[in-house]
Amino acid sequence: MSAGIDFALPAPLEAHEPPEARGLARDGVRLLVSRLAGGEISHHRFTDLPGLLAPGDLLVVNNSATLPAAVRLDRLAVHFSTAREDGSWLVELRRRTGEDTEPYPGGTAGEWLPLPGGATLRLVRRETPRLWRARLDRDVEDYLRRYGRPIRYSYVPRDWPLADYQTVFAVVPGSAEMPSAGRPFSAGLVTALVSRGIGVAPITLHTGVASPEKDEPPYRERFHVPAATARLVNATHEAGGRVVAVGTTVVRALETAAAGRGRVASADGWTSHIVTPKAGVRVVTGLLTGLHEPRSSHLSMLAAVGGGELVARSYEEALREGYLWHEFGDTHLILTS
Repeated sequence: MSAGIDFALPAPLEAHEPPEARGLARDGVRLLVSRLAGGEISHHRFTDLPGLLAPGDLLVVNNSATLPAAVRLDRLAVHFSTAREDGSWLVELRRRTGEDTEPYPGGTAGEWLPLPGGATLRLVRRETPRLWRARLDRDVEDYLRRYGRPIRYSYVPRDWPLADYQTVFAVVPGSAEMPSAGRPFSAGLVTALVSRGIGVAPITLHTGVASPEKDEPPYRERFHVPAATARLVNATHEAGGRVVAVGTTVVRALETAAAGRGRVASADGWTSHIVTPKAGVRVVTGLLTGLHEPRSSHLSMLAAVGGGELVARSYEEALREGYLWHEFGDTHLILTS
């Protein structure tokens, strides 16, 4: 799944806090640029983005907002991942180990878990080796807004406010974890992009919980591609502009909406689409994303856009130059032309 890209990620290259806590502006992180045409790799700041794109290009962003999806019990944590059509949710159970958590293999179908505030969660059945289908005895999103906290993993040693896990595009609540490729954008940078003639259009894809301990293909996620965004994507292609997806979630949504057609149509529902180098991409001609963990399935998507050789060289360069990984880290722009 990872297109053969493997590496050791040194702990000092994990971003442990938001860039603002490191004395940077939200849009002050580094930006690695990889160009498939010519194989060039260059180093920039995120604020250089308007000059790296051209008038007539289109950025497609994810407007999903992050939920405070982690609920902590005495010994366990419940990570609420994905709402299903019947009102149940996929959840991950994790064992609390001090301030950190690790996967919890226990649980039994039919078991009831008492949660803070007098709520009760019933485990229905295992949906994947890691995730349970479960039912809460009240509205989940209302409950999370009162008792939940943002999901974090061991490389982030303390809690940060939910606002630190939102992007400037976040308007539709539903993601268990932040669509983090959009985090470095500021209102000022968006204004600079639009002023240069670079379009910005939204899709919605609600991200589920990650699997930081092991590589795992993505599962079904809710998405929506508006008709206006579909028209802009198709018009950009016809005019010779680039369609740059801001995040792997956007690639998944757009490629699902173009399946079997070559053109994007408005779409709404669930996607199980997995982007691989073998299948390739039909829609996106650029990808703006973070730096992904070794053996992550996301690396396969990067290779589908930029080619495995270029992505492997880019990651070697990022490691050598000390780029920071994870949701609070640096960014990577892959352009096919």
